[in-house]
Amino acid sequence: MRDILDQIAKWWDAGEQFGLATVVQTFSSAPREPGAALAVSAAGEVVGSVSGGCVEGAVYELSGQVSASGQAVLQRYGVSDDTAFSAGLTCGGIIDIFVERVSKDSYPQFGEITAAVRDQQPVAVATVIAGPGQVGARRVIWPAAQPGETTGVLGSGDRLDQAVDDDARGMLAQGLTGVRRYGPDGERRRDELAVFVQSFAPPPRMLVFGAIDFAAAVARIGKFLGYRVTVCDARPVFATSARFPDADEVITDWPHRYLAGTSTDERTVICVLTHDPKFDVPVLEIALRMPAAYIGAMGSRRTHDDRLDRLRAAGLSEQELERLRSPVGLDLGARTPEETAVAIAAELIQLRWGGSGQPLTLTSGRIHHEAAREAAGLSSA
Repeated sequence: MRDILDQIAKWWDAGEQFGLATVVQTFSSAPREPGAALAVSAAGEVVGSVSGGCVEGAVYELSGQVSASGQAVLQRYGVSDDTAFSAGLTCGGIIDIFVERVSKDSYPQFGEITAAVRDQQPVAVATVIAGPGQVGARRVIWPAAQPGETTGVLGSGDRLDQAVDDDARGMLAQGLTGVRRYGPDGERRRDELAVFVQSFAPPPRMLVFGAIDFAAAVARIGKFLGYRVTVCDARPVFATSARFPDADEVITDWPHRYLAGTSTDERTVICVLTHDPKFDVPVLEIALRMPAAYIGAMGSRRTHDDRLDRLRAAGLSEQELERLRSPVGLDLGARTPEETAVAIAAELIQLRWGGSGQPLTLTSGRIHHEAAREAAGLSSA
């Protein structure tokens, strides 16, 4: 929903009601992941997408009906490859879409959620999408350490709310979105009740070290992929906002000193593009011992071998060195800064979703891969 938030927030601020359709679960080769959304205004205007075009028409009609009736609906599209065309999902996948009415009366918490997302504050929204009780019941959940009251009630007792709060905070910490199942009183070994937890975590970070032309291209594609991009270099004449207009921030500092003083998590991408031992070895010594999804370093194979020797001499273990992606990027034959940025982005996507990196014409089976952490039906925020 993040990509359509600005538009639907305008509708909500103006007191308009609209139908909001959200992908809550996918199976097989579904084109969009959980959290993707489409909204239809009272005037028939549409924003967003839930299937890349396959079932947009049907979802558009259903969203208009739900907006008018106020009755939330969980709808499945696509049954099998044989019936995909008749069901509308031509890729052969299956998607579950939850459609609800949004207005100031039906969704009073929407304003605070919008404000949190804009301020890059983490917040999760839990919605009952199926089962006994009130389908459409909603609860807004903040991190335990963050000020703010949890609002909304999911069931008749507080045990369900407490169970969902605990799970939602864990998912929010990892930036995961997906369906959790419970008994009516929050029993985790039962599955009568389906609750969709949508995490609005701050964008993952991309830290780019080395203020060179390759870094400008990497910053540009990183921003395109949804990262919050920081470029860092110790040379003030090169580390300027004018040279890196796509970066969220440009830091003038020694890379290792800056990295030691900042925070990373399991979604963070670190790209070391300096290919100069006095810069890259100290920063990699720190990076390879920090949480990160990806740590890549630019340089030739000779530079890579020399870098490994220096890192071993600095005391890094072979297990720590195995985290290093170097030379950085997939083998695309890239030469220019822009081509190199595409190669790095391709490697990021491959590692995230478990792709082979081979041309699709040479592979068989499913096109859309699921990484190990997605196997439970969860998606990165």
